[in-house]
Amino acid sequence: MVQASDLDAEVPGEDAPATKIPEKVLVIDIGGTKIKMLATGQTEPRKTTSGLRMTPAKMVEVVKELAEGWEYNAISLGFPGLVGEHGPRSEPGNLGAGWVGFDYAAAFGLPVRICNDAAMQALGSYEGGRMLFLGFGTGLGSTLIIHNTIVTLELGRIIYSEGTELGAILGRRGFRMLGKKAWRNVVATVVPALMGAFAADYVVLGGGNSKEIKALPPGTRLGHNLTAFRGGFRLWHLEELPTQDIAGELPNSTSTPNEWRMF
Repeated sequence: MVQASDLDAEVPGEDAPATKIPEKVLVIDIGGTKIKMLATGQTEPRKTTSGLRMTPAKMVEVVKELAEGWEYNAISLGFPGLVGEHGPRSEPGNLGAGWVGFDYAAAFGLPVRICNDAAMQALGSYEGGRMLFLGFGTGLGSTLIIHNTIVTLELGRIIYSEGTELGAILGRRGFRMLGKKAWRNVVATVVPALMGAFAADYVVLGGGNSKEIKALPPGTRLGHNLTAFRGGFRLWHLEELPTQDIAGELPNSTSTPNEWRMF
């Protein structure tokens, strides 16, 4: 059994961070169909359904209920969409409205760090070098990590065929529309092409539908279903990632050339 204490590990090649790392972190992985969470020291994630009725206020409410009995003094939030310095930059298509501009720190009463959900899973999967992460979930999540630089991507926006985006083909709807065999053939073609385009040393495949891949393309491996939580704990080792404090403000960062960077 993988424990949260095992996941709360330093990122490969990381220097000791200058900022104080919270002792107990609650990591929340928000998806289009489920919300999963795990706190430092716990061994079994808790989850609930999400969907179009899930607003940020409702998310905070259900998370507090599900996390009852757990101890935590900070929040890591994996969000299924674009994230900027002040939190979500776009409304997720598979959830309710109101995510942009919501004061997460005030709602939880704790400091919060937010990043794209694929980036959080990628950070938890990273083992050095140039890594491309592809998440086959509701859509297609994607992140590139090059040594100490994390770059969030939107590869799902690439046109695959006749105006259809890659995310629509490799996401949950595409899987249902194409069928398992045809979907696997697309994966077998697209993944090596993306690996070559980004000159990646290796590719990590995650997300719920990654388990449907029968033969892994060369240079790829499957991510563990707990890597998103490892990434959430690791978020607090990143100097440049802004923290929303309880007042909703963003403290100034003190970056140095050797720190991890997220773009």
